[in-house]
Amino acid sequence: MNKVAIITGGGRGIGAATSLLLAAKGYAVCINYVKNQPAAESVAARITEAGGSAMTFQADVSAEDEVQALFEAAQQRLGRVTHLVNNAGILFTQSALADISPERFQKVLNANVMSAFLCSKAFIHQAEGAGAIVNVSSAAARTGSPFEYIDYAASKGAMDSMTKGLSIELAARNIRVNSVRPGFIHTDMHADGGEPRRVERLAPQIPLKRGGTPEEVAQAIVWLLSDEASYVTGSFIDVAGGR
Repeated sequence: MNKVAIITGGGRGIGAATSLLLAAKGYAVCINYVKNQPAAESVAARITEAGGSAMTFQADVSAEDEVQALFEAAQQRLGRVTHLVNNAGILFTQSALADISPERFQKVLNANVMSAFLCSKAFIHQAEGAGAIVNVSSAAARTGSPFEYIDYAASKGAMDSMTKGLSIELAARNIRVNSVRPGFIHTDMHADGGEPRRVERLAPQIPLKRGGTPEEVAQAIVWLLSDEASYVTGSFIDVAGGR
C-alpha cells in the first residue's frame, strides 16, 4: 500500500518535523499551510532533494470547502490519503479567562477543533482499507493552562474527546485514531503567545529539566501512524518531559 499523509500546519515546528520524518520513512506527504508558503515550500524542497515525494497546499482547514480541495489535490497528485496528522492550531497572547474575548475564544475553537473535525471527516469519506489519524493535542488539555491559555487548553480538551470517540467509531474499519500531547516544546508558537522564551522560563518545573524538540514529538506521531502501532487506538502519548 502506498502511504500518503496529509499534515495540517506542516510547514513549521512539529508539523515540519513530522513531514520530514514521514518522508524519510517512505510516505508521500502533503504539507498543508494557511499563510507561510515559504516555510512549507522549504520543507517540501528538503524532502524532494532527499529523493522523497512531497507537495504543498494552501488551505484554511477550518473551512469545509478548503478542506475538500486539500484532500482532492492530495489524492490527484499523490494518491488516496491513508494517514492524517491534525496538527494545525493557533494560540493568542497569554491572558486570564476574564480578559479573553468571545471572538478570540471562537477563533481558537475554529482553528484547533473545527479543523480536526473537518479533516477527519474528509479523511473518513475517502478512506479505503486501513489507515490512521493522529491528533496533535497538548498537555494543556490536562493542566487547563490557567492565567495563560484556557481557550487553547479547552480546544485541546475537545480534541481529546474527539480522539477517544472517533477511535471507537472507526475501529471496525481498521482506522486507528490516537493523540500526542506535547508539553513545553521549542517552537515558534510561544512567540505567538507573547513569550518567545517561555520554555526556558518553565524548564526548571519539568522533571527532565528541559524543553522538548519538535523532532521528539514527531517520533511519537510517526510511531502512532506506523504499522508498529497496529494494536494501538484511542490512546494518548504525553511528550512532556514527565510533567
